[in-house]
Amino acid sequence: MAPIADIDATRLKDIGAFEGSLAQRVYLSLKEAILSLEFPPGSVLRKGMICDTLGVSRSPVSEAIARLAAEGLVEVIPQSATRVSHFSMSEIREGTFLREALELATVAKVARDRTEEQLAQLTRNVRLQSLLVEDGDFTGFYQADEEFHAMLMQFTGYTRLITVARMVSLQVSRARMLLLPTPGRAAETLEEHRAIVEAIRDQDPVAAQTAMRHHLGQLLPRIEPLEQERPELFTLSDARKR
Repeated sequence: MAPIADIDATRLKDIGAFEGSLAQRVYLSLKEAILSLEFPPGSVLRKGMICDTLGVSRSPVSEAIARLAAEGLVEVIPQSATRVSHFSMSEIREGTFLREALELATVAKVARDRTEEQLAQLTRNVRLQSLLVEDGDFTGFYQADEEFHAMLMQFTGYTRLITVARMVSLQVSRARMLLLPTPGRAAETLEEHRAIVEAIRDQDPVAAQTAMRHHLGQLLPRIEPLEQERPELFTLSDARKR
């Protein structure tokens, strides 16, 4: 197993890029670094390094870390250290299950009720995804992908849906970053999104759910082999269950 390393705090985005209280901005900066894998699983968070890099006191950093721990993104070990949580296949499977339930209900409602303006917004997003695939901009593509799914949920009119979906699929979102460099995967994802939009264009809820189920079904079969290929990223408890 690779030795445990400290985070590279210089990878943190400046908190001026975020809104909210000081603790909220520190939290968002840390969370983005964790979800993007700039801070990989197992790496150690040093409060002093974070304070120095972001130019803040220990109080907002402590508050931010407490929130991340409550979300399962970091593990606070008393009298020892705070580490970025390892991936857990059991949590990823649960998150995938919950996300699919929400996404299938979402896409069926949007297909039934969508407006021409909503369809236009989805189409523009997919067009942007195509350009990002051509450029090989995986990070940009991931962001556009996230926006695509958030847009669908927004179109349901249910204001809490996006927040709930993000909470239940935090570990899934982080694990997806492992797959971005996979040759051809971004292009395949783009075609899956196009199929979803076509079903929405036709106002066909059944076809929309079928396309979404196929799209979401690609995730677990691609992540599961990584548990053996890169065991240092996963929890020991999961490894023992294999």
